[in-house]
This record gives sequence, structure tokens and C-alpha cells, in this order.
Amino acid sequence: MVDSQFERKLSDVLHGLIFDLLLVTDGRTTDLLEMLLNEKMNVHVIRQEQIDGENVNLMGESSGGPNYIRESVLICEQSRFVVSHNIALVNSKHVPPILFEKIAHRQEGIGKAMSSLGMHTFRKVADFGFINEAETVDLFQQPIKIHFPNLQNKVPYKKYFIYFERKPGIQMLEYFHPSIIRHRLQQEMTKEQSNKEE
Repeated sequence: MVDSQFERKLSDVLHGLIFDLLLVTDGRTTDLLEMLLNEKMNVHVIRQEQIDGENVNLMGESSGGPNYIRESVLICEQSRFVVSHNIALVNSKHVPPILFEKIAHRQEGIGKAMSSLGMHTFRKVADFGFINEAETVDLFQQPIKIHFPNLQNKVPYKKYFIYFERKPGIQMLEYFHPSIIRHRLQQEMTKEQSNKEE
């Protein structure tokens, strides 16, 4: 009984530490998720549309060019586990044109596109925490339905800005599946069980 209590407590502490790192990191989140889950991630764009300049003042100013709102999910390549639900507001005035073109063509995740182009950026985390599924909103504070089946826990989230030189060009809001760690542990237990059966 003591061992199982200790293991449960250890699991809870590790789960908390990993989410603490995920929520405050100012590096590329996808890299951390791929490492945690030991799988490559694929982006699936749910919607991407050009929006008018009135809505873009979330970043402190309206822009003079096309702007996009992009909603996507990040999915594990092999297990098809939905890892995160993401909303991005892309301000073309402050995003390098070659990156904006890649984003507009919806071919890959924003972080991967920046990495493949060798872009130097910095990220500033504006907010993070855990909320109930019923409280999830987009960047305009409108309710959204996140694409995580069978939620039983609060949803971790992180909101941040990606800066290109001195101006924020992209605002991101990422919701993470609260069972990321359990999913990885289940994968490891399944792998271990199949190795024993061989």
C-alpha cells in the first residue's frame, strides 16, 4: 500500500513539474512536446482566415496589411493523440514576408516554419495556468470548443507573443491536453508488456 501511495505521489509531482516547464518555457513548445511524447508532431489546421484590422489591436496596434487568425491542433504522428489546440493571430506587418507566406499556405506549424527558415525570435509569455474546459476562449475572448475527447481535468494553457526584432508579430494561445503524461506512460507500459510477451 505504501509503495502505491509513494508511486502515486511521485507521478503527481512529476506531472506537475513537467507541466510547469511546458507552461513557462519561452522556447519552441513543439520540440518539448516531441521530446516528452517521443513522437513527431503534425499540425492540422482547423481554420485559417484573413481578418480585418480592427481585431488586430490585441498586440497594441492595428496593422496596415493582411492578418490571419489560425486555429490548429497538434497531433502525435503515430498514436494520433491530440496534444494541443492552438490559436494564432498573425500580424503581417511584423512577420517576415517569407514566414508569412509559409503560414498563409498552411503547410506546417508556425514554430517549425520559423525553425526551417533559421529565424531568430524571442517569445514573451503573457499568461499561463489551468482552466475548466467550459472556460476556454480564443484570443478575442470568444468561447471555443477544444478538440480533446474525454476531459476529466482542468486544461493547461499558455498565451505568449513571438517577437521579430522589437515588435510582436504573432500572438499564440495554446491549450494542452491534460493527459499528456498519462498518454506517454501508457505507451511505455504497452511497449514494456509487448516486450515481455516476445
